[in-house]
Amino acid sequence: MNIEQNFSINYKYQILFTRNMFDVSNTELFDTLNENEESTKAIQVSFVIDSGLNDCQPELIGNIEQYVAAFPKLKLACKPIIVTGGEDAKNTMAEFEKTLSMINEAKIDRHSFLLAIGGGAVLDMAGFAAAVGHRGIRHIRIPTTVLSQNDSGVGVKNSINFFGKKNFLGTFAPPFAVINDLTFLTSLDERDWRAGMSEAVKVALIKDAVFFDWLEANAIALNNRDLEAMEKLVFDCAKLHTHHISNSNDPFEMGSSRPLDFGHWAAHKMEQLTNFGIKHGEAVAIGIGLDIVYGTYAGFMTEATADRILKVLSNLGFDTFHPVLLNEAGTHINPELLKGLEEFREHLGGELTITMVEKIGEKFDVHEMNTDWIEKSALTLLKKQETYAY
Repeated sequence: MNIEQNFSINYKYQILFTRNMFDVSNTELFDTLNENEESTKAIQVSFVIDSGLNDCQPELIGNIEQYVAAFPKLKLACKPIIVTGGEDAKNTMAEFEKTLSMINEAKIDRHSFLLAIGGGAVLDMAGFAAAVGHRGIRHIRIPTTVLSQNDSGVGVKNSINFFGKKNFLGTFAPPFAVINDLTFLTSLDERDWRAGMSEAVKVALIKDAVFFDWLEANAIALNNRDLEAMEKLVFDCAKLHTHHISNSNDPFEMGSSRPLDFGHWAAHKMEQLTNFGIKHGEAVAIGIGLDIVYGTYAGFMTEATADRILKVLSNLGFDTFHPVLLNEAGTHINPELLKGLEEFREHLGGELTITMVEKIGEKFDVHEMNTDWIEKSALTLLKKQETYAY
């Protein structure tokens, strides 16, 4: 005798775009929290804040407290906590446990909200804590970097690093909502302003040639911190990213293909090999460059197209080579980098599946990679960076 259980769940969440969200005249956050709340009972909220953002905006906690106080239906469960920003938020259990301790001690339950404010790593960590605390707490992401507003913060993944491996522990748990406040981007330093733009290049290359043309035309303006151009980049990239999640028939990555990880097999390994000295977006730019040049050796991309893509990355301000690609002598591929292929396969399981681009806006998958071509690609990136000003 057997019992077959079969049910489906419809996930829905909004990605909202606003400015100055903690100004009491802006009701976007309150309206989101109060959505479908028929009870007059107070809505309990708690906040996790990225230390880097708190350093740049020390007035933020006071603004949050004033905002909550302005709406009688809202109740602050506890004082907002500050967690380490950047990849250090994910590299140990410390910040994850700190967030779980807040959930426990402040009695934050499934009828409460956990709001995380910060870059992608902090959102990954806090989202994981929200997903496992009480088996799932309503979670709102407030991304504050380009990369988190246009890519990692608008998706459904949460994670921390473990066993020295990127995103080894985590969940697929859609947020209750995402609120992108463009004004947070004005406080970013040059590296964080730039880093997230590589994800826009990535999604354009695999999905939208017109968006790539726009990036090409506006690359220098974006590198010069044009806020209106950045607003369009963030919106269009987030739209393409979430459209893929909802229309791929594989939102939780049960298959072997991961188009949104184009350029990432090498990027993840470079982050580890540099002890996260290079930011995720910087590593992705190099990973894209490596796979684009690989396409010329494999014969499915023209050198002219590859150079066009590399020029856009350069005009956005990215380096497209890092010494970690090669051995200490700089003559051959770094054997440790090649381990990233198996780690990439292992993370999802199944057959090795690497997304490649033949023409801008068109992707396909390969299931093996030629190590000689990878080495030639890395050496070519070195030569191009030394020889040409893209």
